[in-house]
Amino acid sequence: MKSNISMKYIMVCLISILLLIVFVFPILWMLSSSFKHSDDIFKFPPSLIPANATLENFKYILTSVPFPRYMFNSIFVASTLTAVALIFHSMAGFSFAILRFPGRSIIFSVIIATMMIPFTVRLIPLFIIVRALGWANTYFALIIPPLFHAYGIFLFRQFYLTIPKDLKEAAIIDGCSFFKIWIKIYLPLSRPIIAVLGTIFFLVTYNDFIWPLVIINNPDLKVIQVGLADFVAKRGTNWDIIIAGTAFAAIPTIIIFFFMQRQLVQGIKMTGLKG
Repeated sequence: MKSNISMKYIMVCLISILLLIVFVFPILWMLSSSFKHSDDIFKFPPSLIPANATLENFKYILTSVPFPRYMFNSIFVASTLTAVALIFHSMAGFSFAILRFPGRSIIFSVIIATMMIPFTVRLIPLFIIVRALGWANTYFALIIPPLFHAYGIFLFRQFYLTIPKDLKEAAIIDGCSFFKIWIKIYLPLSRPIIAVLGTIFFLVTYNDFIWPLVIINNPDLKVIQVGLADFVAKRGTNWDIIIAGTAFAAIPTIIIFFFMQRQLVQGIKMTGLKG
């Protein structure tokens, strides 16, 4: 019995180490190559420690290419969209979980059904609407159209269904309105799910490529993913510079995951799926 348990434990550890290598090695190789000269990148066997480390790659992307501007646009858009989306998704989830109004189930079902529609199907109609509103080449075009998503509403609703109804009933007896119940009771209890959705919203928005590419032509409003693609199209052979730009673009996502991984795990565990 002990032998079987130990063998299972060893197998789990070996598989975990293998998966760690598979997922982490490309990131380490990217970070290492960003400090290498172009000739050293494709040497075999690859080396994670640069023999002749240099900062010229980062100096170039920070001075000769408007990467800082692209980074600012991405962080500003992702942060603003995340903050606003969390508020509206929380309010919508509270409404579907707590309030009773005609057609609630039908409306919620229709919202969930929108998750089945690929973004490419909605791309052209969305572009026509945004252009008709005069939002093309503005921050509004990058923030407002992707603001609402059924996934966030669904998770908030499911989380709020797990909160004891006694809290709501006690607050109603004390004379609290539904808005006060949401902002004073449900919203503070939502910190785990806010951490999860906030991280997801930020990362998805920060890494978005198709919509910013379609709706933005102004170089001053380009996000980091579009700016990096433009740079690759113009300088496709400068792999040292390209990898440095990729590493520069990945910095916010790595930092966010490093600081939010515990909240992510806790939030996923606490996210109820009560019907």
